[in-house]
This record gives sequence, structure tokens and C-alpha cells, in this order.
Amino acid sequence: MTRYQKLLVLNLFLLTFVLGTSEFVIVGLLTEVASGLNIAISTAGTLVSAFAISFAIGTPILTAVFSRFAKYPLMLSLIAIFIAGNMMTALSGSYGILLVSRLVTAIVTGVLIALAMSVASESVPPEKRGSAISIIFAGFTIASVVGVPLGTSIGQKGGWHMAFWFTALLGIVSLIASSATIPKGLKGAKSSLKKQIRLFANPRIIIAFFIPAFSIAATYTVYTYLTPILHDVLAVPDRYISLVFLLYGVVSVFSTFIGGKIAANNGIGKLRFMFLVQAVILVSLYVSSRSLAGALVSISLIALLVYVMNSTMQLYFIDLADKHVPSAKDLASSLTPVSVNVGIALGSALGGFVTTSKQLIDVSWTGGLVAVAAAVLTWISYRLDHKTQHSYQQKSSCSGEAIK
Repeated sequence: MTRYQKLLVLNLFLLTFVLGTSEFVIVGLLTEVASGLNIAISTAGTLVSAFAISFAIGTPILTAVFSRFAKYPLMLSLIAIFIAGNMMTALSGSYGILLVSRLVTAIVTGVLIALAMSVASESVPPEKRGSAISIIFAGFTIASVVGVPLGTSIGQKGGWHMAFWFTALLGIVSLIASSATIPKGLKGAKSSLKKQIRLFANPRIIIAFFIPAFSIAATYTVYTYLTPILHDVLAVPDRYISLVFLLYGVVSVFSTFIGGKIAANNGIGKLRFMFLVQAVILVSLYVSSRSLAGALVSISLIALLVYVMNSTMQLYFIDLADKHVPSAKDLASSLTPVSVNVGIALGSALGGFVTTSKQLIDVSWTGGLVAVAAAVLTWISYRLDHKTQHSYQQKSSCSGEAIK
């Protein structure tokens, strides 16, 4: 990559770091928010689920609507709205205003992620797309390790409003960097919303959509209930649980970069086996839970594989759209983060069902089964790709013989 391309990728990494910090920092401040607004902790918790639902529903629709606009002014405008949304959150004095501000921020966050991926895929050499996108995705991972704890600390010391003044400030930094690095020549696709929505009528897209959803759901079936597992099953003292989450976050950073290597060559083919490995690791927690050291190894390996599919699936969606609905490439760029949010909701719900009907540790093998489902869908997609490529080669061969 050229120096300019590296600066662009670095800026998009910064953007996803800012977006991730803004999205997840409220999780660490629910108690402060509930106390400050005189609402129940469960009511404060709805802010998290409302964000995820708005993200999943609003992102593909608005990405399709905005895809006709040039990316440079569009991204700067959306970052400005993101800053305003965080300021509105920081100024919120009631649950209603806070909820509206989070919904606005959620929708803008999803569209910006899709545009960041689209800009990267169009601006770097084809052979570097996988590594570039893995770096951009890493912004979210590092946000959970650095940005969220920092924002939480600011909120706990200066009041939860200060945490969102902090994310608004990060947004301003990102706006300045984006104005200097985002290419000004990237035009939008002139296509109607109706034509772009046809992307969802393609069965290949539907199959692919549930691959990252099932993979993330497999992990979140366990991760959502990691704290009670550490406390009740492994007897980890409360003061050390945060260290286990820090370990998980640090290891998950490497997961993103491994995903970039996988995406570089035949990513879908490799993911078939990676998801089976993921299934084995999740199930291993059921056995290793008898030993704290063994369980920590299993938890670390779960983190190591949690994001391995991100880069491959991001490029896969874009390439599928390029073949079947070229005008919907920006919309296709939004599908990985949307699918991931669907997977988080699915995994959390499945884990909740298991914990109420079975033993707590049973979430491990349940998650393993979901990972196997992800492997099966990946195998189906791989076979369809292979079949399509074989058919194309046959047609090319016949055409060549006819010319002769």
C-alpha cells in the first residue's frame, strides 16, 4: 500500500475505535445512568438492546438510501451527526431524550461502519483488502480493551455525562482526520432503493448472512454468561473477574488480525474448518471447567477465534453483490456488522434459555452446536462457489472451442 492508503486505513481504524467506544461504554455505566436518571437498572439496560435493534434495522435501509451520494461529504456529514448524537446524550436529563440520542447514534454508527468498509475495499489494492479490513475491524476490538475502560473510568469519576463528552471529543478528532484522508473521488451508485433491496432476494446472500450470525451467536451463548460461569462454576473471586475479561479482550485483538490472514486467500474454504475448531473449543470449556487453569485456556481460545470470520465475510458480501447486484455494494458492506448484532442477540437469548432450563455450564456445548451450524452454512456457500466457478470454466472452454 502507498503512504496515503496506509493513512486512510489508519483513519478508518480510528473511526471504528471511536464508534465502538461510543457504542459499548454505556455497558460499564448502567448503574450510574440508572442512579442519575432515577430509573431501574433494567430500564437502563434497554438502552443497550435498543441500540443493537436500531443498528440492525436502520443500517441496511439507510445505507441503501445514502449509497447514491458521494462518500466524502456523506461520511463527514454522518460523523458530524454522530458527534451531535453524543453531545445530545451528554446533555440528556431524562430517559426519553437519552433513548432518542442513542437511537440516532446507533443508526449513524451502522452506516459509517458500512461506508468505512466500502471505502477501504475500493481504495486499496485487491491483495491488501483482507489485511486493511481486518485492521479497520480491529478498531472495535481495541475499543473494548482500551476505549471502553477509559470512558467508563471517566464516567465513574466525573459523572456518566462526561463519558459521552469524551466520545464526542473523539468524534471531532475523527472528523478532522477523515476530512484529510477520505478520497474525494468516490462517487455513489445511482440506483433506486427497490433495486438494491433485490440483494436480499438472492439466496446466496441469505445463506452468507447467517454465517457470521451463527458464529458470533455460538460465542455469545457463552460470553454473555461468562461472569456467572467465572463466579459460580470456577469460583473466581470478584476482584479477579475483570482481569479475565481483560485477558479475553487482549486475545480477541489477535483474532481480528488472524481473520485478515485467512481472508487473503480462499477465506470461505478455510472458515469451514475454523468453525469446527471453534465448536471443539466451546465444548472443551465443559470439560476444562473442572480446572481453573484449563478453563482459562479454553476462554482464551474462544477469544482467539471470535472475530476470525469478519474480514472474509466482509469481502465475501461485497464480492457477491459485485457479481449479482453491483449497485448494492454499499448495502452489502453493511451486512457483516448487522449480522454480528443479530448473532449477539441470538446468542444472548439462547444462553438465557439454557441457563434457565439446564446447568449453567451447558452453554458451552450449546454454543458448540451453533458453531457447527455456521460450519455447515459455510460449507454450502463454498460448494456453491465451486459449482459456479466450474460452470463458468466450462462455458469459457466451450466458447473457446467454438471460436476455433
